[in-house]
Amino acid sequence: MKKFMLCITAFLMFNIAQSQEKLTINTQKSSIKWIGEYIFYFGGHDGFINFKEGYFIKTNDVITGGEFIIDMNSITNTDIENKKANKGLVNHLKDPDFFDVNKYPLAKLVITKTEYFEDKTMRIHANLTLKGITKPIKFNATPNYQDKTLKTRFKIDRREWNVSYKSKVKNSAISDAIGFEVSLKL
Repeated sequence: MKKFMLCITAFLMFNIAQSQEKLTINTQKSSIKWIGEYIFYFGGHDGFINFKEGYFIKTNDVITGGEFIIDMNSITNTDIENKKANKGLVNHLKDPDFFDVNKYPLAKLVITKTEYFEDKTMRIHANLTLKGITKPIKFNATPNYQDKTLKTRFKIDRREWNVSYKSKVKNSAISDAIGFEVSLKL
C-alpha cells in the first residue's frame, strides 16, 4: 500500500510540475501566405489562406503542441490585378486538381513534437492534413514570447497531398513545391 501511495504522489507531483496552458491564436492577426512558382522562369502566384481556429499548448513556458484549422474556402490571390483573371485563378485553385475545396473545405496542422535550439529557434514536427491526406512535416520556427508571436517559412511537395495539376504548356509548368509563410499571433 505504501508503494502504491508513493507512486500516486509522485504521479501527481509530476503533473503539477508540468504546468500546461492552452493559448488560442488571434485568427484576425495571424496569416498564412502561400507561394506557387513556375519551374522554368522566375515568377508565379501568391495569396493568403485564413485560419478558422487554432491554439498552442504551452508546457512550462515553452510551446510543446498545438492544432490549427485552415479554411480552404478563404484562399485568395494577391499578385493578379485584373479582377476577372484573379477570380479565375482562385476558382481554379479550388478545383479538384488543386485543393478540391468543395470536398475538403478544411485543412489541419497538428504539432506532434517540438525541439529547441540555443539561438531560441525551434523545430516543429507536425502532421499536415490536406485533401483528406495526413503526412508528417517538419520545419523551423521563431517564437517571440514577448510579442506573443511565432513566424515560420516552409515548403511542401504538393504531390504528396494529391495536388496534381499539370500545365499543358511546358513553359508554364508549376513547381511541385508550395511555399508557406506563416505568422501566428496570440
